[in-house]
Amino acid sequence: MSVRSVALIGAGAIGAYVIWGLDRVNDVGLCVVAEGERKERLERDGIEINGTHYDLCVKTPEEAKGADLVIVAVKYGGLKEAVSAVGKICGDNTVVMSLMNGIDSEEKIAAAVGEDHVVYSLMRIASRRVGNSVIFNPYSTLGIFYGEKDGNNETERIGDLTELFEKAGLNHHLLDDIVLDQWVKYMENIAYNIPQAILGVGYGSFFDSDNVAFMRDALERDVRKVAEASGLALPPMSGFRKGYKKAARYSTLQDLDAGRHTEIDMFLGVLIEKAKAYGIDVPSAEYAYHTIKALEEKNDGLFDYTEQQLVGEEN
Repeated sequence: MSVRSVALIGAGAIGAYVIWGLDRVNDVGLCVVAEGERKERLERDGIEINGTHYDLCVKTPEEAKGADLVIVAVKYGGLKEAVSAVGKICGDNTVVMSLMNGIDSEEKIAAAVGEDHVVYSLMRIASRRVGNSVIFNPYSTLGIFYGEKDGNNETERIGDLTELFEKAGLNHHLLDDIVLDQWVKYMENIAYNIPQAILGVGYGSFFDSDNVAFMRDALERDVRKVAEASGLALPPMSGFRKGYKKAARYSTLQDLDAGRHTEIDMFLGVLIEKAKAYGIDVPSAEYAYHTIKALEEKNDGLFDYTEQQLVGEEN
C-alpha cells in the first residue's frame, strides 16, 4: 500500500505541524476529524500556522472511514474520544500513529483496534499556541520519531510512512527501539515540565538553581524506578540543550499560564498507576502530581475567597 488519505485527530501544535507538511502534498488527501460544534468551528475558522491561514477539510469519523493513515495528536484528556473515533475510521489496512506525549496511548488504541494497526511514534516540537494560532520553526523542529514496536522496520508500511514524510518535508527519524525513546521523552517531560510548571520559571532555572535541579532529579529517579521494573534501562538525560532559551516555557506551564488544564494525568498519573502495580513508591511524583492538580483548581477559581471578609481573625 501507499498512503493516499490521512485522517488527523487533533489540530493543536502537533496537528499544526502535520497540516503544515501535508498541505503541500497534492496526491494525499488530508482531513481533520471532528464532530458537532468543533467540526463547525474548524470548518469556519480553519487554523493559522506561522502567520498563514489554512482552510481545513473536516470530516466525521464515519466520513473518514477507511483512511490509509490515522494520526492521533490530541491532548490526553481527549484520548478516550479519539480512541472511539479511531475505531470508526479504521479499515482493514489502516495504520494508526499516536504523536502524543506519554507511554500509554498506543496501548489504549491497540486495545480498541488491534496491535497490528499501530506504528509506535512520538513527536518532538517546540511551539507556542495562542487561540487559533500555532507558531513553530519547521526547520529546527526535530519532528516525528517512529518505528515498529518489535524493531523490525523493514515492513512495507514503514517504507510508505517514510516516503510520505519525505514528500511532505516533515522531519522524521526511524528508530530501532521506539519504545525506549518514548520512555526517554516521557522521563524528560516529567523531569523538566513539572518543576517548571510548579514554580512558573523558565528552562534556565534547572541550571541556575540547585534547588530546581533537585526537583528535576527527584522526579527523574522516580521515572527510572518504574522503567526498570518494566524492563527498560534508560540512558542519562542530556544537559542544557543547545539552542534552547533560558526563558522557554514548556507545555505544562503554557497550559497553566493560559488557564487550561494540563496533561498531568498522562505524565504523573500514568507513572503513579504503573508504580502501584509494581509495588514501587514514587513520593516525588505523587507530591508533584497533587501540586499541579491544586494549581489547576486555583486556575478554576476554587480558592477565590475575595468575597469573604475575615472578621476577628488573628495571626
